[in-house]
Amino acid sequence: MYKRRLIPVLFLKNGWMVRSESFRIHQIIGEPTLHAERMRQWNVDELMVLDISDGDNNFEHNRDDHKYKPVNNLLQFIERFSYECNMPLTFGGNIKSLQDIKLRIEHGADKISINSFLYSMPNMINDAVRIFGKQAIVASIDCKLMDSGEYSVFIEKGKKNINLNPKQWAKEVEKIGVGEILLQFIDRDGKSNGYEVEVINQICNSVNIPVIACSGAGNQRQILECFNLCKAEAIAAGNIFHFTENAYPRIKSFLASKREDIRSN
Repeated sequence: MYKRRLIPVLFLKNGWMVRSESFRIHQIIGEPTLHAERMRQWNVDELMVLDISDGDNNFEHNRDDHKYKPVNNLLQFIERFSYECNMPLTFGGNIKSLQDIKLRIEHGADKISINSFLYSMPNMINDAVRIFGKQAIVASIDCKLMDSGEYSVFIEKGKKNINLNPKQWAKEVEKIGVGEILLQFIDRDGKSNGYEVEVINQICNSVNIPVIACSGAGNQRQILECFNLCKAEAIAAGNIFHFTENAYPRIKSFLASKREDIRSN
């Protein structure tokens, strides 16, 4: 039987893990290596880390008053984090060149999630697919509900509207050759008001590559509802897993008790 995945998403900003809301509000929640250790203990299916720092030179994880030896830059962080978590790792954020993709993979990332670079340099993504394989390239699509009542795709960390609807853009990124799509909703980020089921299914029905649905999880039943009502190959969530009552193993066990197609650990 085809198995569906539950994927935690961690947001990294300037070297620290943060809680995200609406792509604008970011609250520091802890030292990143501790989160990697927890994900390993939970034996998660796979893990996504999205770097939402303002740029490559804002990696400030250099304090010496913590349990773990500090790292000095992003690549050192990826190398240590991938070693600590010891599971399939997708890493995204601030990708501006093929070299950025190459270095992140060389330092431990299994897949690279790409957003703005996918829009600005699609030919480079063709090259990345050819070099690293389509399974290593994830298209990150961030969308927002507009006053018109329709969704539009945004890039540059949710700041720039490219005036394409998600379904249209999903078809385009599939043509570019990516292996799967991470679909996020700016309006639902950190709001715990459930997934945007209708749009998720529109995307799933418009492409032939796996879709990972994200944004909106507030409890285990909302995740179950998304699995029940959506065709997404995987469902991702971020903030929810920072609360003990919603720990990954608990939600995974709950889902497995309700559905037979949930990937077991």
